[in-house]
Amino acid sequence: MTKNKVVATVEELATPLVNSLGLELVDVEYVKEGRRWYLRIFIDKPGGVTLDDCQAVSEALDPILDEVDPIPHSYHLEVSSPGIERPLKKPADFERFSGCRVQLTTFTPQDGQRKFTGRLEGLQNQMVVLTLDDGQERRIPFSEVATARLKASWL
Repeated sequence: MTKNKVVATVEELATPLVNSLGLELVDVEYVKEGRRWYLRIFIDKPGGVTLDDCQAVSEALDPILDEVDPIPHSYHLEVSSPGIERPLKKPADFERFSGCRVQLTTFTPQDGQRKFTGRLEGLQNQMVVLTLDDGQERRIPFSEVATARLKASWL
C-alpha cells in the first residue's frame, strides 16, 4: 500500500473514533525516519489536548489498526498534539483560524512567490485571503496551497 493510501485509510478509521472522544483529527503522517516507520496521529480540542487524550486515542485506535492491518510491516504509533504551529488542512481550518498569523507555501509561484506570511483573513470563494506583513492583501486559490500552518508570534 502506498504512503498516501495508508494515510487515507488511517484517516478514515481514526476520524470517527477521535470525534467520538470529543477530539478533532488534525493530521495523519506516515513517514520513514532512518530504519523505522512512524504513523503519527495529530489530535486537538479547544484548550489543547492532554496526555490522557493521546493515550485514549492510542489505546482505542491500536486494535482497529491491528484488525484492518493497513501497514504490512512494523511501525511506531504516535499520538500527539499538532503543536502551537499546527497545520491548516481543511477549508474549515482557514475559517476557524481567521485573524491568526500563518505561513503558507503554494505548489506553484503566485506572482513569482511561493512563500507567504501574514494574517489569515479567511476563505472566500475558494480563495485563501491573507494580509501580508507589508499590508498588502493576497488571494491564493485554496487548490494551490501546498502547506499552511499557524505561525507563533512571540511579541
